[in-house]
Amino acid sequence: MNIASVEKIANAVLYEGYMLYPYRASAVKNRQRFNFGVLYPREHCELQQGSDTWQTQTECLVTGDATTRIEVKVRFLQLVTREERQEGIERALNPPARALDSLFGQTLRQRFAFDGVVDAEVELEASRIDGDLHRIRLLVRNCAALDSANASGRDEVLLRSLVSAHSILHVSGGAFVSLMDPPDQFRAAVAECRNVGTWPVLVGDEGQRDLLLSSPIILYDYPEVAPESPGDLFDGLEIDEILALRILTLTDEEKQEVRNGDERARGILERTEMLPAEHFQKLHGALRGLRECSEEAR
Repeated sequence: MNIASVEKIANAVLYEGYMLYPYRASAVKNRQRFNFGVLYPREHCELQQGSDTWQTQTECLVTGDATTRIEVKVRFLQLVTREERQEGIERALNPPARALDSLFGQTLRQRFAFDGVVDAEVELEASRIDGDLHRIRLLVRNCAALDSANASGRDEVLLRSLVSAHSILHVSGGAFVSLMDPPDQFRAAVAECRNVGTWPVLVGDEGQRDLLLSSPIILYDYPEVAPESPGDLFDGLEIDEILALRILTLTDEEKQEVRNGDERARGILERTEMLPAEHFQKLHGALRGLRECSEEAR
């Protein structure tokens, strides 16, 4: 299990859109941010009657026997207000690992609370489909209550929300089935899986099937962070080279505002200013491999 590579992908998901260039708290895009994978309080969603959601559902397939064990880790950011800006604290929900047979006909349900503000629930269950094929269902809910004191605006609601919520599932003594490219014998079962607000993909080394990332962002199986990338930029849609060069063009006043703001944004600025010239050359492009052309192509 290559935890290091999985954590890089999971952290990229966790901080996607957290703060965007020019990384100043005063920038409009950072004062009115769009957050991925937000689970709002249920009361807020019912009042809004829009696309905001308070729970996600992950359904995936596992091959194994009754002794196969399932472990789940739910990660998200809890937003807090510091010096008139919102910053994120990493949070994790870790229900105990369970044998597959202990989840047949039963539901593992556990509540977690942080600072008396965030209140979340994880629900896990399993069922046998046929032979050694099983379905796993994972529900993540925001159970925080709202009242007139903390429901006056979006910023206040976000303080009681699970931001960038995603899950990492690990199976021992079994294997996950790819939901994107399943073997033919599992296609019908995959088609019956219902995922709401999340996108489960295989992660880790190519061919490894003991880890699954259930992400609010659409990914392919075995996503990777380019080895040339110097670190998080919070914007997976941007090209690292272009964004790094833009950071260097910030004025002294803008850079000072970044340094006085969020510590993660300050880290991006300091790292970029220290990048050697040869690393910028690596960001310009990389040759991953060569293959021989056919005679027709020539």
